[in-house]
Amino acid sequence: MRRNLFAVPALAAGVLALCALSAPAARADAVADFYKGKTMRMIISTSPGAGYDVYARFMARHLGRHIPGKPGFVNQNMPGAGHMRAGQFMALQAPRDGSTMGTITQGMPFSQIAWPEQVKFDTGKFVWIGNPIEDNNVTQIWHTAGIKTFDDLKTKEVVLGVSGATSTSGIYPRAMNNILGTKFKIIVGFAGGQEMNLAMERGETQGRGSNSWSSLKALTPHYLEKKLITIPVQMGLKRKADLPDVPLLWELGRNEAEVRVLRLMSAVSTLGRPLFFPEEVPADRVAAVRKAFDEAVKSKELLSDAAKAKLDISPVPGEELQKIVQEMLSVPDDLKALTRASITKGAIFDCKTLVKDQKFCQAAKKKKKKST
Repeated sequence: MRRNLFAVPALAAGVLALCALSAPAARADAVADFYKGKTMRMIISTSPGAGYDVYARFMARHLGRHIPGKPGFVNQNMPGAGHMRAGQFMALQAPRDGSTMGTITQGMPFSQIAWPEQVKFDTGKFVWIGNPIEDNNVTQIWHTAGIKTFDDLKTKEVVLGVSGATSTSGIYPRAMNNILGTKFKIIVGFAGGQEMNLAMERGETQGRGSNSWSSLKALTPHYLEKKLITIPVQMGLKRKADLPDVPLLWELGRNEAEVRVLRLMSAVSTLGRPLFFPEEVPADRVAAVRKAFDEAVKSKELLSDAAKAKLDISPVPGEELQKIVQEMLSVPDDLKALTRASITKGAIFDCKTLVKDQKFCQAAKKKKKKST
């Protein structure tokens, strides 16, 4: 009698079934075995005390408890080149085994579109773990500058401190100059938020190109309490509830081209203070750490600690960040051309000469006022 080589004897089938049931546990054990006794590195792309630094260190204190094996963390600041030094390290030198995590400017995927020749790595290949705070950014102007509204920025030169041309603090004021006619004088090269704030307080600059609204409230609440700064514009897709009268950057666009470019750069606020792995980290470790992030940001310990530190927590899962970055990087070529013109020093943002699809250049549709 001919044997069926594909038939599975009853005993063997039972063994296979038991193996299948135990496979997830085996994978979990493998992750725990890898992380047990390890100290993970957190690469922070700014100087100590900046918003990215504060949130990265905060997450490092809580995240390890939720990762199988309960690893510890050591933090390493790596500021420079508008966050690109840390980005290049994570892309080219960081171990790809899940032992090294990083944080980087939320504007880096946008910078990859705007300066493809400068951003030497692909943010689409990073493995995004999660963002603890989805928040709007704001431009803050010191009270002595005499700026009350956004329109004032079109008539007065204001000296701004920024960390780098490719950071959000550099992207936003350059776009406002090129598209909306503001007169910012941009000073590049500050290591982080504390240095930008100090220069502003000393009178060396008159403002800061971009700051997270939650970081501003948590780290420098006296700026608001003593009315030391003016906030003429906010960057995000929706106005913050506690900034109802401050216009969104994209709302100031006058045609479809301006609105779409300004919305694209405003969308990076969803990335917030992102945590990520380099590419090629084993899938089971990625899944475990993403799950750990999701658990950590809902835990009583973290939320209690955040409340004491006056840190807002409004998390975005890693899978969602991954999709957002991919969507940003896959925008149409016309929009990429407009984007590059919007942040290039001395460029003329002329829609009709930059794009093939002229519908981009049509006047923006005005919102209908609600009848009262």
